[in-house]
Amino acid sequence: MAIISNTINYVDGDTVLEAFFAFDDAIQGQRPAVLVSHPWAGRSEFTANKARELAKLGYVGFALDMYGAGKLGQTDAECSALMRPFVEDRALLQRRILAAFANVKLLPWVDDKKIAAIGFCFGGLCVLDLARSGANVKGVVSFHGLLNAPDNLENSKIAAKILALHGHDDPLVPPEQVAAFEAEMTKAGADWQLHAYGNTVHAFTNPLATDFAAGYKFDENANRRSWQAMENFLTEIFA
Repeated sequence: MAIISNTINYVDGDTVLEAFFAFDDAIQGQRPAVLVSHPWAGRSEFTANKARELAKLGYVGFALDMYGAGKLGQTDAECSALMRPFVEDRALLQRRILAAFANVKLLPWVDDKKIAAIGFCFGGLCVLDLARSGANVKGVVSFHGLLNAPDNLENSKIAAKILALHGHDDPLVPPEQVAAFEAEMTKAGADWQLHAYGNTVHAFTNPLATDFAAGYKFDENANRRSWQAMENFLTEIFA
């Protein structure tokens, strides 16, 4: 096994974006690709590491960029300012992640008919909107992602398979948002699953999340179980 990684620039309109990708050079030919959509801070080593882990599983991992090359929030205020335009304008969000979806197909190691996407926190919302947009993506996985539906894609049908991995006590995604998501997915005719982890709050995959009382904390069990659920899901959709 030889994991090769690099960065690549791509564009959405006038915005230059920078993705990180990784693949196993020991594998011959094309293989499925998995987009990795970042939390609210921006594309960082966190999502780069996820891309590397996906490469070890035999996929091309593609850590996309929603904000623009080099944009990375350092404080909560900076992260919120970066994320807010996309939360407030879901058409912008959808266009930006569709740019990543179009560009991953151009990598020579990628089977462009076998693409999935995973996302964390804000990134979970992004990959769910990728599926909602009608893109020809095999499936998406949201890790402690926001689940609220966009207001510009009403009554859309969802062909992609959906897996939402959710902390039961996540204060950013209260029970009424979960119930609305379940109803939305059912109405859209999606093949959907939602796994809820008990006594678990937001950001359960992030080792730097440390404040349970504030609603975000790493959880070793939920982190391990959710990644295994993702592995099983990817094996199924790419069969």
